[in-house]
Amino acid sequence: MPKMKGKAGAKKRFKLTGSGRVKREKAYHSHILTKKTTKRKRNLRKSTLVDKADEKRIKTIIS
Repeated sequence: MPKMKGKAGAKKRFKLTGSGRVKREKAYHSHILTKKTTKRKRNLRKSTLVDKADEKRIKTIIS
């Protein structure tokens, strides 16, 4: 049986780190930025790691 395809949308949104954790970008930074504080917008620029509970599922769909 052939391999299952990974999800192209997920591949664009997640990256694997060197240690094997899954990296993601934060949400809420695309529009309606006028009411958000500068500090909040600055913190939304930074990437973060996916929660440990979701890591296994995301690794399967990006592979």
